[in-house]
Amino acid sequence: MNAVPIIVGPTATGKTTLSEKISEILDIEVVSADSRQIYKEMKIGTAVPDGDQLSAVPHHLLQYRSIRDYYNASMFEQDALKSLKDIFNRRPIAFLVGGSGLYIDAICYGIDELPSVDHEIRKELYKKFREEGIESLRFDLKRLDPDYYNSVDLHNPKRILKALEISLIAGKPYSSFLKKKRKKRYFNMIKIGLDLPREELYDRINRRVDIMVGRGLVDEAQSLYQQKQFNALKTVGYKELFRYFEGEISLDRAVELIKRNTRHYARRQLTWFRRYKDLQWFRPEQEEEIKQYIINHMPPV
Repeated sequence: MNAVPIIVGPTATGKTTLSEKISEILDIEVVSADSRQIYKEMKIGTAVPDGDQLSAVPHHLLQYRSIRDYYNASMFEQDALKSLKDIFNRRPIAFLVGGSGLYIDAICYGIDELPSVDHEIRKELYKKFREEGIESLRFDLKRLDPDYYNSVDLHNPKRILKALEISLIAGKPYSSFLKKKRKKRYFNMIKIGLDLPREELYDRINRRVDIMVGRGLVDEAQSLYQQKQFNALKTVGYKELFRYFEGEISLDRAVELIKRNTRHYARRQLTWFRRYKDLQWFRPEQEEEIKQYIINHMPPV
């Protein structure tokens, strides 16, 4: 049986760096499970691995779609399974690395087919959003699907609207479609989580945002501003700078909000991954312990 070590954790915990260090012992290739690094126009703001990192560890599903493309977790499931199969033609082990919980779930459990769109329900929900704001949608989501409410980005109306739409159409919570009976996989999964004390994690996040700004995040966001209507850009690091471009806030305030919203996102990631009962947590610097854990849980040849 092939093996897929799955390395998850909140942003800025060093998942890519860990993969690079593990590659010194294990000959690996990585399938990325990051819902924003898939977009080729977004590089600095999504912390795509640099050239040296990609040379050290081959990555799949990085920057292979456009922000104009429609893409979802079900499509990722198919793309990732195809990439894993390709890697297994060369070696018995492939890593899945990322912080997008729904993408990780797609491989671990599978994504069930969602019900067809009901345009009338969608129209009413968007009308309610325009007239009553996002807080009204949050209230409805908490009532209809408390599990998803506790894990979703509550500042992302697109995701809230989708969850409400599916819940109303199906007559059951949207989250129930995300955690059905696990699909059988032909590979063995070894789940590893990276975490840090809260203060240390937040310091890493703040410093990484400063590095992104120093590398040209503002210019990158400016180049994408005219396309801000695409869902891919309604994400932390870009939406705050769009407000700056529109004169709504200062640049310093935009950077401050990026740091704050990234910290909030990290908390939601931890909430999501702590649902996994078979996940072993480590600190990022425990490379040797993680390597040994992987080796010990490899299926017999």
